[in-house]
Amino acid sequence: MPYYIYRIKPFSILEMLGTHDAFAAASAQAKLLRAGLPQGSPDRIKVMFADNPLQAEDLLSQVREARPTGEE
Repeated sequence: MPYYIYRIKPFSILEMLGTHDAFAAASAQAKLLRAGLPQGSPDRIKVMFADNPLQAEDLLSQVREARPTGEE
């Protein structure tokens, strides 16, 4: 499965920026893209491991619950 790199814009607008077969290459490109974002930009750059772009976009669109903080 490939790694997909996405720019997430305000209002959850997704823009695919690239794909890589290896995590190291995807991570390196994502770091370069993050460094190139203007300071204060609301955009985020994410790497997603998925079968295809549709699954990657579905995973990026899901709302995740926050991790518990401390012991309960």
